[in-house]
Formats: sequence, C-alpha cells, structure tokens
Amino acid sequence: MNFEDHPLPVSPPRCAHPCDACGLRRNPAFLPMSADEVRVIESFRTGTRFFDAGRPVIDEFRLSGQLFTLYSGWAFRFKTLADGRRQILSFLLPGDFIGLQDEFADGHTHGVEAMTAVALCAFERERLWDLFRGHPKLGYDITWLAAREEKMVDDNLVTTGRRSAGERVAMLLMHLYRRAERLGLVRDGWAEFPLSQQHIADALGLSLVHTNKTLRRLRQLNLHRLESGWLRIMEPHALEKLGDYFERPMQPTPLI
Repeated sequence: MNFEDHPLPVSPPRCAHPCDACGLRRNPAFLPMSADEVRVIESFRTGTRFFDAGRPVIDEFRLSGQLFTLYSGWAFRFKTLADGRRQILSFLLPGDFIGLQDEFADGHTHGVEAMTAVALCAFERERLWDLFRGHPKLGYDITWLAAREEKMVDDNLVTTGRRSAGERVAMLLMHLYRRAERLGLVRDGWAEFPLSQQHIADALGLSLVHTNKTLRRLRQLNLHRLESGWLRIMEPHALEKLGDYFERPMQPTPLI
C-alpha cells in the first residue's frame, strides 16, 4: 500500500480525572511523582480540552491564556510566513508541555494545530509563577521540559541546515518512531504515524515533490514502510546510519 497524503486517524483521546487517575502517570515513559506533587498539579489544572484533527489548539497570532499538557493524540507547533509558507517547528506527542515559549516572548511565537483528535490538560498561565515560587521541584520539571524542547528544535535546525533530503527524512522517521516507541504507541513493530507528506515537507524544508520522491526512494531500499497512518522501520540500523541518528536511549521525563 502506498503512503497516502491523508492517513487514517489514530486512536481517539481518553482523559482521566482527577490527576492521580491519569493513565499517562502509569506509563514508564514518565518519572514518578509524589502524591503531594500530583495534588499540586491537580490544583493548577483547570480542566480538559478536546480538539478535532486539523483544528487550532493555539492561534498563531493571539496569546493564549492557558498552558497545556498533551494527554492523547498528536499535534505540532508551527510558524507561517506572510505568503502562507509554513514551517513545522516540532511534533507533539502525549506528555509534551505546550505554550511555555510565549511566557518569555514579546509576542506570540507560534501556533499549535491538532494532527489527530487530541485531549489536553489545561493550566492557567497566570498561575505559573505561583507554581515556581511555591513548588520549586515542579518548577524545575517545567524548566527541564522546556530545555528538552529546545534541544529538539536545535536538532531540527541541524537537520534542515546541513542534512540532505534523504538524511532529513531518515532522521525524522527514526526520531518520531523512537518517541512513539517510548510511549508504547508501537504495535507489532508498527508505530502510529499520522503525518501527511505535506507535514513532512513543512518540517524538513522540502518541496512536496521532493518529499514524495525521497520517501519512495527510501521505501525502495526497504528501509521503511508507511501505510495508512502507520510506520514500520524495516532496517533501523541502516536508517539510523543514513540519518546520522545515534541518540542514547530516551530517559523517563517529568509529566505536568
């Protein structure tokens, strides 16, 4: 089956309430927290919001009064130029903390769009300083998540600035597959992968035609398969070598 430009949606979101019943907190991808820390996060949280695929979670040119943790589904951060060209800055998976960049910017720095149906835990932005002041351990966790996001953006800059088209695509496929694998989103070797070819092109700074040709060439080399919103890495070592992807095993991360 050929890679379709509009893959099928992934699993619908489910969100537990309260925070101590959160399904993500039982996931080994995330660091354990004390009962007191979970209660603090619960008091910081204002509810759950749901968005359908293709809907804006954060408008690009309007400051959001809320911060979010992505509970389920996929989303992406992006910026657009005046002529409509879009650069995807990063892809967001469950557990990612969203919106902190605007806290330190003069204007709105990016938009966020749902790639699939998503559920997000919402927090009031204006209470962020209270969290840092009253609970420095949780404040450090948020800082750690922000630094991790910055590192991924740095890696993306290296990819778009120095890697060839084949290397870019190989890097992206391996990186997202490993992230999905860490979250338990891989089933029988297949990872949920709701990216269209346009998403890939916008993330890697390639034309849609070049993206299509590159994906087809890598598939002909039997390095990967993309079918209806699912990704299988056929030759992980070869794909890692091509993309110069040699990350250490991903460590558990904080969950806000």
